[in-house]
Parts: sequence; C-alpha cells; structure tokens
Amino acid sequence: MAKFVIAGKANCPYYAKAELLADYLQKNLPDFQIFKITQHPDVWEEWLEDVCEKNKWDHSTSPIIWRELLDRGGKGLLLGGYNEFLEHAQLYYDVTSSMTTDMMMVIAQENLQTHIEKELEKESLKDIISPLQVWISSASTTACYHLIPLLINGEVFGMHTEISLNLFDRQQRENCLRSLVLEIEDLASPNLRSVSVCTNAENAFLQAQVIIILDDSTDEEVYTLESCLRSRVPLCRLYGYLMEKNADKSVKVIVGGKTFVNLKTALLMQYAPNIAPNIIAVALGVEGQAKATLARKMKTTSSNIKDVIIWGNISGNNYVDLRKTKIYNYESAIWGPPGYYHSVLKLIFDSEWVNKEFVMRLQNLSTTGKEFGGILSAHSIATTLKYWYYGSPPGEIVSLGIMSEGQFDIPEGVVFSMPVKFENGTWEVLTDLEGISLSEQIIKRLTDDLIQEKLVALGDLLTFQPVKEEHRDSVHSNVGLNEEKEQVELYDSEGKTEDETAI
Repeated sequence: MAKFVIAGKANCPYYAKAELLADYLQKNLPDFQIFKITQHPDVWEEWLEDVCEKNKWDHSTSPIIWRELLDRGGKGLLLGGYNEFLEHAQLYYDVTSSMTTDMMMVIAQENLQTHIEKELEKESLKDIISPLQVWISSASTTACYHLIPLLINGEVFGMHTEISLNLFDRQQRENCLRSLVLEIEDLASPNLRSVSVCTNAENAFLQAQVIIILDDSTDEEVYTLESCLRSRVPLCRLYGYLMEKNADKSVKVIVGGKTFVNLKTALLMQYAPNIAPNIIAVALGVEGQAKATLARKMKTTSSNIKDVIIWGNISGNNYVDLRKTKIYNYESAIWGPPGYYHSVLKLIFDSEWVNKEFVMRLQNLSTTGKEFGGILSAHSIATTLKYWYYGSPPGEIVSLGIMSEGQFDIPEGVVFSMPVKFENGTWEVLTDLEGISLSEQIIKRLTDDLIQEKLVALGDLLTFQPVKEEHRDSVHSNVGLNEEKEQVELYDSEGKTEDETAI
C-alpha cells in the first residue's frame, strides 16, 4: 500500500497539477492512496517551516509531497515537490500530466475559494459546538434574577447562539444559587446549553467570553462613604486577577448595577490591564429614567424619546443632557412621515420644569433607589450587550461609561459616561456631534468627584469632599451603599449656571 501526502498553498498552480495527477493514480491503482492538505497563502510558510522542523526535512516550496510508511511506521519519507512527484509517477507508474498552464491557474483559484469556504464552515461549526461562556458575578442579586431570561431568549446573543451560563457568588449564597439554577432549567430555553454554580474564586471566569459584574451581594454594613469606597478595591483586585488568569483573551466585561459603577470599572481596568479595552460601564439605566420622566411630562411613551446623553458618573454625580433629545410620534400641530421628530427642548415651554422639577425628580429616583430596581438594571445590561454584539440603532445616541482618552476635553484616565454608537462589535465615541461641548466648569465638577472616589478607594486620600457650588440643580447624584438594605445619598443635587445650555 502506497500512501502519499500532498500539501501546498491553496492557490498554488503546481499543487493543483500534482493533485490532479494523484487523483488519477488513486482512481486507477488499487494500492495507491493520497491525503491532501491545503493551507491559506498567508500561513503557508509558517506551516511548512513547522512540518520540516518536526520531520528534519529541507524543503521551501509549494507543494511538499511525502510518502507515509504504513508498513514500517516512522515519520514518513520526503519525496520533494511537484517535479519529484511527476518523475516518481512516470518512473513507477508510467503516468504523466499534460495539464496546461492556463488550466493550472484556473484550478488554483478554485482551490483557494474552496479552502476559504471550508475554513468559514469550520468556524461556524465551532461556534455551534462550543457554547458562548457567560459568567455573572454576584449572581444572587435581584438584578441577576431578571437578567437571565433576557440573556437566554436569543435576542441578546442571537437566536442560534447556545449559551453556557455560569453563576458566581460567595459560598454563603450557594443555596440561593442552586435554587436559581432549578428555576432557570424550568424555562427549558433552546438557547441554554448548560447552567452551573461557582463559589470557588479560583475557578471563577474560566474560559469566560462574556462577564457581567453586578452590585456586590453582601450582608456587611458600611457606616462611612470612605469605608464603602475602600471596600470595593479587594474584590475588584481579585476579579481583575481572575479575569487575566482564567478568561478568554477577547472577553467582554460589562459593569452594571447602581453602586459605584464608574469606580468599579476603573479598578477592574487597573487590575486587568490586558483586557481593559473590553471593559465598559452601563449607563442606559439612568438614560431610561430620564426618558420615562420626560415621557410622563409629555404624555407619550418613553420608547418615543431618543438621544438623551448621560455625562459623568453613572451612579453618582452625572449631567443629563437634553440638547440632542428627540421625540417621535408626538401628537402636535405638525406631523410628518415615519421618522419625523421634534426637539424635546422646543416642545417643553416650561423652562422651570426642565431646570428644576425634572432634575429633582431624577435625583429623588436615584437617591431612594426605588425606580432603579432589578428590572431596569437587567434590561440596561441586556440592551447594552445586544448593541455590543449587533450594533446600536442607526443614527441613535447611546450613553456608555468608558475610559476617557481626552474626548470633549475630559481628562484622560477617567472612566466617564459619554455619547457613543455601537458598530461592528465595538463602539465609537461621537465626538463629531454639533453643539454638545461641555463647559470647563461642568467637566471639573463631574471629574473631581470621580477622581476623589478612586483616590479614597486606593487609600491615597483620607476623606471624600464632594464638590460644593451654588445653583447646582442640573446635575444630580447618589450612590446606594447596600442593594438589599440602605441607600445613602452621597452628594447634593447639581445645578447649572446661566451660560450652560444642557437642561
């Protein structure tokens, strides 16, 4: 039995000629077998070098042909390239090839196209065979309970993407997680391949492709803002280490919840530098609160309100910007075709409501935490993930907490909520929007608290001193110290001076 291996670049004309000759020999000789290997031109040289090094061969062109020693074992016997194979066939089998050069080129291009199609098919099959590994930290929180059905119904990751769900929390919460697993399995979702529980930190985030960070589930009481800030550091340090050690290199990390969202994001970036570009903070919850408040005022549904921009600290000192906000399907004297909209600020004539009552309502929602419960948090995370994978609605502005690179004159190195759009699996900061620049006073007000939070958390500053200014009624802030128990207001309501034009 003679078994020959023919390997070459997918677009190599000499490989095509050797392949056709080998096919003819295999068809007409009962004891002649061939095995074909094609490699993309971009990886051919590296692949050939590895094969030659492994077998101690000296060969540098395409194709390379060797004979497998089936009857004796061993590494195989190198025959050479196309010329050596042609001589071997003519000498031993009295067969040669009469393929023209033009035909060789045509078949070579067909081989390349076939190779690319097979590789794409392999990748798609790999995705089907290997489910998407999704990890949720602090999985015993209320937000996780509402989030899971959204993740496994197919709308976030796609109807044909199977998910392996991993619930991570403290050992004391294991019974709660086990009960949650039973409920998840009862859903009988076709997109859910498996669901598991992890309470051992060393095994957390293994092969994770998506990691969702929720508010800490803790029974410990924290009595000061400074101790609350510092309590975030050990957990974020541990999570950062585990992500770098266990997670997939292209993992997507999304930080949600209603407590210290910007701070946790910044700390995770610091302790997981290799994946820092793929760590983001969810701001759609605050954006949703603002849209709902506007919708109640204008007697419409919040889904008709678009392009509310949230600047600054998502769960603290932020600035709600309505300068680009639009309202669709609004019943007024002027109607237009589908897609027609009005400017919200031009329709609300009550500037007192915009500048005072609107802001106070948002502040009250934030400080009490009553309207920022599990449903809103879960929906905000799921929607942001969906945008990350499949893009945000064309032309729509989305608020997102990311590391500043100096956009809008925001200091570099600060995790800051700003306007973006999602496209092709990533996001782009919308720096080209007209008329949304922020004054130096607003930027300083928003960044000072963020910088202080991190300094206090890391122990470089002993006490937190919130910014104090008069007429602070257009920026509101709060942070909840414990999701399950108390909500503690950190700062006073924020305002705007006469020369500010946001809201």
